[in-house]
Amino acid sequence: MSASTTAQVPLQRSSMLRRAVATAVLGQILEWYDFFLYGTAAALVFGKLFFPVGNDPLTGTIAAFGGFTVGFIARPIGGMLCGHIGDRYGRKVVMMATLLTMGTATVLMGLLPTYHQIGIAAPILLVLLRILQGLAAGGEWSGSILLIHENAPPTRRGALAAWSPSGAAFGFVLSTGAFLLAQQLSADDFQSWGWRVPFLASVALVVLGLWMRRSVGESADFAQVKETRHESRMPVLDVLRQCPREVLTVFGLRFGEGGASYIFFAFSIAYGQFLGIKSSWILGGLTLSMLLMIPVSLLVGHITDKVGRKPVYLAGALCMVLVAWPYFVLLGSGEHWKILAALILANSVTLGILEGAQPAFISEMLPVHLRFSGLGIGREISSVLGGGLSPVIATALLSHYRSGAPVAIYLGALGLITVIATCFARETYPKAMREQFRREAR
Repeated sequence: MSASTTAQVPLQRSSMLRRAVATAVLGQILEWYDFFLYGTAAALVFGKLFFPVGNDPLTGTIAAFGGFTVGFIARPIGGMLCGHIGDRYGRKVVMMATLLTMGTATVLMGLLPTYHQIGIAAPILLVLLRILQGLAAGGEWSGSILLIHENAPPTRRGALAAWSPSGAAFGFVLSTGAFLLAQQLSADDFQSWGWRVPFLASVALVVLGLWMRRSVGESADFAQVKETRHESRMPVLDVLRQCPREVLTVFGLRFGEGGASYIFFAFSIAYGQFLGIKSSWILGGLTLSMLLMIPVSLLVGHITDKVGRKPVYLAGALCMVLVAWPYFVLLGSGEHWKILAALILANSVTLGILEGAQPAFISEMLPVHLRFSGLGIGREISSVLGGGLSPVIATALLSHYRSGAPVAIYLGALGLITVIATCFARETYPKAMREQFRREAR
């Protein structure tokens, strides 16, 4: 190999890494913009338009969040299906399919007639489309994380993998911002057609995402595995046989974090309406707090490359426990600055730490040839039981007790579960490994 050819190799790898990060982040933005739209709409309008049940508005909201939960139930199925394909045939093919599926389902939601127009068929069709969203989401997160993590140098995996949840956070910001703009319309216009615009707008974003993802190659680690060993024929079964503890650990690390995140995201909007707080205050606070979460996550990812994954994740889990009660006290005050402080404390700080540390931490627990399947099972089943059920449970507690106190206790319990799971998890990037990779990088 000539000197010029040798010099070109690092440049080619650097270029491939930049493309992998850019396409993964863009895909996360578009994918989670679509997925989060349902949670916002469920809190604001779906209860009235698709689930008009009883006289208490919270009853319809609970039914709408039931559709939210159905999407989460579909996620483990999508995670296992996408994991099988991703471990057998590659990460790229999965990421193209998930983006197309999510985008199609979201646009069709924006075209659906309401309950008053076509009756029971309306909520049925809405739930079916939500299932498609869940199937796509079940593979998107893992594929996006692995595309970055498996192309990154060992000394920067934490920092670079943290870009993916940052993309998801920005997707949430876009979805919330879209509803903020739509709510500038009159109440009647928003109820009749304005809520549809954020859903229909996603078609342009999905086309851009598909075009970008066509240009990215397969992850380097997966390509190496394909060359050096026979891949698993049934990776979903093999990962359960060979790595049961690791899959269970992924489940435990994600369970509380997922439950808390959707209390902070989706339930907070419904809770704000219950308290009579302006929707614009909650949506605006969510938007700002999620924007601030991005630099926090990126900084935390960098820190995990310096001190390891486990201590950083444990700090985030402890924050969840400590934040639970103050969060609802601040929201319940009804004062704008306190509401904003609550959302920043919850999303920017607590979730920022957890989301920044999680990608590299859980990815490194599993071998490359079974990694997609292991993440798909452990993370997505926990998403159902944690994230999918938490808005329903929280809204039911609020409906029964007419107080945020039981929800605060529930949130604290989720944090405690995360603390326990982190204590039992192994460090995936110990000091000896960090020092070895740093010496090799010099």
